[in-house]
Amino acid sequence: MERLTVEETQPRRLHSVLFVCAMNAVRSPMAEAIARHYFGRSIYVQSAGVRKGEPSSFMAAALDEIGIDGTRHKPRTLGELEEWEGLNFDLIISLSPEAHHAALELTRTIAADVEYWPTPDPTIVQGTREQMLDAYRNVRDGLAYRIRMRLKQGSEANRPDQAESP
Repeated sequence: MERLTVEETQPRRLHSVLFVCAMNAVRSPMAEAIARHYFGRSIYVQSAGVRKGEPSSFMAAALDEIGIDGTRHKPRTLGELEEWEGLNFDLIISLSPEAHHAALELTRTIAADVEYWPTPDPTIVQGTREQMLDAYRNVRDGLAYRIRMRLKQGSEANRPDQAESP
């Protein structure tokens, strides 16, 4: 039976996270903005898409409701991000099936953990403006919850200022 060391049983400290979705227009930029809002001082956060989409005013409106500015986001692809700054991330969180496939493909050449968080695409919801905005709010709230839980764990892991409990 293999024994795990203390370091292997505790979550490893996250320094950087990349959120990836299909077009970097709604889900991944929303996740990026939320993660930066809560953890921007302790974790480097970026987002990208498999393809480039158009900025979403509904995404910006849903973020604005919780005090986060999403209006300055410019959609970018994984290729553009790699060209501009490289893809050196501890964790890649994919939010759509297409993005998950691309993230797994990236792990052939970079050492990053990949997590798949299936996230509904609010752009497919039709109806009144309020019904459509509700779809974006649901995605926002779901991402905010998961991001706070997951990144809090990673930002506190192995901090030297935390005393070990007996």
